[in-house]
Amino acid sequence: MSKTVISMKNIIKRYYIGQPNELQILNGISLDVHEGEFVSIVGASGSGKSTLMNIIGALDRPTEGTYFLNNTDISTLNDKELSRIRNSEIGFVFQTFNLIPRTNALKNVELPMLYAGKSKRERSERAMQLLELVGMKERYTHQPNELSGGQKQRVAIARAMANNPSILLADEPTGALDTKTGRLVMDIFHKLHKEEGKTIVLITHSPELAQETERIVTISDGSVISDTGVKDNGLY
Repeated sequence: MSKTVISMKNIIKRYYIGQPNELQILNGISLDVHEGEFVSIVGASGSGKSTLMNIIGALDRPTEGTYFLNNTDISTLNDKELSRIRNSEIGFVFQTFNLIPRTNALKNVELPMLYAGKSKRERSERAMQLLELVGMKERYTHQPNELSGGQKQRVAIARAMANNPSILLADEPTGALDTKTGRLVMDIFHKLHKEEGKTIVLITHSPELAQETERIVTISDGSVISDTGVKDNGLY
């Protein structure tokens, strides 16, 4: 059995605690993700999927419940340790790309490695390899404003892979792209999953995209309402 990368038990998230407008967004979510899985978390706007993503990505802490990431109890970590975990264990891909403006593609991909203390040569070589992997090697000197949406997202995926994280966490990665470009981006995720063995958690509101993954976790009103494997989709 492959190891458990994400283990969440009874995750509750509340805001405005103790105030009259106290709001509970997550209602006791339990979720395990194993190494090498390609999982989608699906839900409509307001379902709680973004809040759950922030907790998975160690960008936010649960109010109650336990979360172990690669056997590390996230609740025991201070902010500095959480920052290190985010940089080394999790690769983030956002709908809005989040590239650094006026910085070329190569330097954008190098950035997480800079924070990780890698040498200049190591950063440069790895960044070029990753840009080649996502089909962006020829554009390594281009700045974000010189790239199309799909090209920006491919650079963002390369950056997410920089420190060889155990999880890729993709939040609506095709949301800002047209259908054809979105297809290219999803093909890269499939390639990373199949050829690099990456564990991928895809947050989406699109049932069609979710059908491309091995497993669909559906959230509604802060609770998991179904958790199913996808069979016979011709991709696996």
